[in-house]
Amino acid sequence: MAKHAILVIDMLNDFVGEKAPLRCPGGETIIPDLQKIFEWVRGREGDDIHLVHIQEAHRKNDADFRVRPLHAVKGTWGSDFIPELYPQEDEYIVQKRRHSGFAHTDLDLYLKEEGIDTVVLTGVWTNVCVRSTATDALANAYKVITLSDGTASKTEEMHEYGLNDLSIFTKVMTVDQYIQAWENDEDPWVGGGDAQNKVK
Repeated sequence: MAKHAILVIDMLNDFVGEKAPLRCPGGETIIPDLQKIFEWVRGREGDDIHLVHIQEAHRKNDADFRVRPLHAVKGTWGSDFIPELYPQEDEYIVQKRRHSGFAHTDLDLYLKEEGIDTVVLTGVWTNVCVRSTATDALANAYKVITLSDGTASKTEEMHEYGLNDLSIFTKVMTVDQYIQAWENDEDPWVGGGDAQNKVK
């Protein structure tokens, strides 16, 4: 079976929760599903599935703030992970300053070192950082899976638009479907993408 990395994108205090300045309300609704997959991965034996936490961590005068409000400055409460989904010591953390988890980070190097060929996308926002990370994953020749109930955006409409775009080149499935595929010794990625150009 392939080796997978579940990328947990920006489940941070500045994006998730009532006090978040760039609150993504949908981010709160996906916490139970992400806790479920965290528990499942952490309870498995072997290292065929990795949890990788992607953390937006900007410098104070980051160029990103020319187009977006100040947020997730490195070392602040806002850039820290929400308590419900805090990384464990042996789980890898990738800090980023751009939308994509691959942009100017060592994510690709880590995945290659670990022999991982499939990335599984979770977190916020579906139509921004999740989609950007998925695009770069494909560009780096990874198979890509998007968990529809493990991702969220500022609005449900944004989320659905994001999933529609992602379905062109990723496998969109639920957390339960993903877990069940592994339990049945099936490759979850089979059938991914839009080989027959049916997405509208």
